Amino acid sequence: MAIRFPMICLLVSSMVMAIAADLPPERYWNTALPNTPIPNSLHHLLTLDFTDEKRTDVQVGKGGVNVNTGKGYKPGGGTSVNVGKGGVHVDAGKGKPGGGTHVSVSGGKGPGGGVNVNTGKPGKRTDVGVGKGGVIVHTRHKGKPVYVGVTPGPNPFVYQYAASETQLHDDPKAALFFLEKDLVPGKTMNVRFNTEDGYGGKTKFLPRGEVPFGSEKFSEILNRFSVKPGSEEAEMMKKTIEECEAKSVGGEEKYCATSLESMIDFTVSKLGKNHVRAVSTEVTKKNAPMQKYKIAAAGVKKLSDDKSVVCHKQKYPFAVFYCHKAMMTSVYSVPLEGENGMRAKAVAVCHKNTSAWNPNHLAFKVLKVKPGTVPVCHFLPETHVVWFSY
Repeated sequence: MAIRFPMICLLVSSMVMAIAADLPPERYWNTALPNTPIPNSLHHLLTLDFTDEKRTDVQVGKGGVNVNTGKGYKPGGGTSVNVGKGGVHVDAGKGKPGGGTHVSVSGGKGPGGGVNVNTGKPGKRTDVGVGKGGVIVHTRHKGKPVYVGVTPGPNPFVYQYAASETQLHDDPKAALFFLEKDLVPGKTMNVRFNTEDGYGGKTKFLPRGEVPFGSEKFSEILNRFSVKPGSEEAEMMKKTIEECEAKSVGGEEKYCATSLESMIDFTVSKLGKNHVRAVSTEVTKKNAPMQKYKIAAAGVKKLSDDKSVVCHKQKYPFAVFYCHKAMMTSVYSVPLEGENGMRAKAVAVCHKNTSAWNPNHLAFKVLKVKPGTVPVCHFLPETHVVWFSY
């Protein structure tokens, strides 16, 4: 197969011009929010964890496009595709029938035309497209994280739910709630910042549009993720979808983001794209147990005293966030020192108006206060994020 030199030049030159919708998530962030650093809590969700350690490298240089997909770093262990001055060269390593590599070069077929490379079986492969929008790489996840179980009980960050009978004593998230008057140096609190998502914290973002979501698609979802109907995992997933589809409380604007791009779009629609920050709790040691923390002498810093968007990571096989625009809220940065020497830079959100919350919500049970009487605060677990204007 041969490709004329002018076509190669056209392909290479088109790679530098990417359409926003086709950008990788991190580049989409930088395009939509150029002045907003991405917090670690979201950044680590962008790296998919493959069970067979296969990798994909895409290089774009003066010689054209070079794509290598292989298992580990062993020579000859995968597929090499080179698009250069000499045309297209395909070297497919050993593989099973149906798991090979398909390369198509066209000037007009498909979205934008160009070069398309598909390696592996559908749903378990890497797709590379070189067209007018640039280079697009979609790496399919090789299965989902292993389900390890979760602490039962209503989601305490969905405020229309009443606390269950055992949640007050069994759910470690109960300790995340406190009163605003307690935000003073020297105050001690028993807190555990990591939160159970059902998968040991290993869930990641999938590309926009690749996560099936919605009650009308539930059978398809279970089949897609190989989850047995009626199992504990299936019930957990169903509960997450129900929370996302439930009516808002007190006119609250909410949205469940199934990709980083959709989270960005929702936030920008509520806060704008200029002078926006995103922050999360940072702890020096992951999966630390419940322990006593003291607010450090350095003191508490108020980051925002107006509207914000808070996104809570949900229990689902891949990253899904329950985001809601919160009015009449304050956001604080709280330096904490643990009794074992561990430190945390915690993010706290204080809700000034809780009159629309369920009167039997977990926060009221823990703090022994009534809805609408005093500001109710909570620390954010490490995997959650709050957005605010500054």
